[in-house]
Amino acid sequence: MSTEIHNIELDFLTIGDYQELKDAMINAYQTMPNAYWGEHHIEKLLSVFPEGQVVLKVNGDIAGCALSIIIDHEEFDDQHTYKEITGNYTFDTHTYDGDILYGIDVFIKPEFRGLRLGRRLYEYRKELCEKLNLKGIAFGGRIPNYHKYAAELTPKEYIEKVRSREIHDPVLNFQLSNDFHPVKVLKGYLEGDEGSMEYAVLLRWDNIYYEKPSKRAKAIKKEIRLGLIQWQMRPYKDARDMMQQVEYFVDAVSGYKCDFALFPEFFNAPLMAEYNHLSEAEAIRRLAGYTEGLVQAFSKLSISYNINIITGSMPEVVDDVLYNAGYLCRRDGSIDRYEKLHVTPDEVKVWGMKGGNTLKTFDTDCGKIGVLICYDVEFPELSRLYAEEGMDILFVPFLTDTQNGYSRVRHCAQARAIENECFVAIAGSVGNLPNVHNMDIQYAQSMVFTPCDFSFPTNGIKSEATPNTEMILIADVETDLLRELHSFGAVRNLKDRRTDLFELKKH
Repeated sequence: MSTEIHNIELDFLTIGDYQELKDAMINAYQTMPNAYWGEHHIEKLLSVFPEGQVVLKVNGDIAGCALSIIIDHEEFDDQHTYKEITGNYTFDTHTYDGDILYGIDVFIKPEFRGLRLGRRLYEYRKELCEKLNLKGIAFGGRIPNYHKYAAELTPKEYIEKVRSREIHDPVLNFQLSNDFHPVKVLKGYLEGDEGSMEYAVLLRWDNIYYEKPSKRAKAIKKEIRLGLIQWQMRPYKDARDMMQQVEYFVDAVSGYKCDFALFPEFFNAPLMAEYNHLSEAEAIRRLAGYTEGLVQAFSKLSISYNINIITGSMPEVVDDVLYNAGYLCRRDGSIDRYEKLHVTPDEVKVWGMKGGNTLKTFDTDCGKIGVLICYDVEFPELSRLYAEEGMDILFVPFLTDTQNGYSRVRHCAQARAIENECFVAIAGSVGNLPNVHNMDIQYAQSMVFTPCDFSFPTNGIKSEATPNTEMILIADVETDLLRELHSFGAVRNLKDRRTDLFELKKH
């Protein structure tokens, strides 16, 4: 290109630009005679949707343009023509009550191609789509080189070969590189498009930030504050005394406007001191007798302090079977139960504990969450099933007595954050209980893990507590960053799974 570039500017199209726009379109569509919009067409677009019409200027002159309308996707079948989508070129199909930004036209003049200037027009469209809270962008993409292969390839086969880089198609290649995905082939889309044999590819870009309009007074939060309780094991006179300590921590994290409070596994173990004269199996069953009352106390705290509480875990007897279970006490007063599915050899041998059978995610006012108790986080299938259900945050209450036991939980939890593109919060207990059999010492360092990508800490650690010290850990996480990661991350662990080779099912 001989023109020296001094300035590139994206600007709104005005009717005063029309003659220059017309000349630019004639230049851009040299293989399609009379392929330009009349002045009355541009006037109509500017009157109904001015923010949808932009030009790219180089050194003050128009180098490219993007024209758009908003349509109601339900009014149009995916098999439509250009004439139908534009209302016979009247643009009467435009409606601000629609849900899709439809691309009417986009071009770059030949002398400015190869500089990736078209990306700027597409980025504007994406930003506009997000600003207007539309589901996505769609348009019929021409395939101008198809006429060279029409005798030997169907349009579908042609598209596949373009995607696999066996055939170069300048228009379709450009759309695919800008994160648009093919939806279907449109036959008879644009009259007179001989290069494409009047075929087009319906292309779509999905707005990952789209929020379905809600009649609720409060939307799901996207910026979430986590409060992790690194719990000190100490003697208590009774359950009431222990719950005073619990309330102290709930009050503290609520004072920092936390959305969640996470307690460790078996945080209530000190209450077994009263039964130390019994066998370990009998003592923990006595401890299970407190669980129902503790859950009700937690629920009252979640309501009065306006915070969602994950109660860690407690022993619970159901139909004479001993489980390790915990509860999600939401601030709206609702309660859900989760179970430890994989009990450790020690839990089986000493206490006669059984693994649970229920694995499910939970909806909250901060999105979908999952809970895995300690040993469960070392089984990657569980969190992957959660991820497939749309989990954003995985909470892991744990109890480990040695540093190597803690390391297993810690490193597996961090791996779950990376492979499932989610946040993982782990909270454990510290200190010792010399008067409780099988609960002698505890080792913990509570942490919040993130995926490892540019929007997150390079080491994947959002925040970490001081090891073996009673404290609270507070960390802010943004679920919108996960949406970006799912679609635009340097790697995409969820999308790139080889589901043609394997699958994971929940029984």
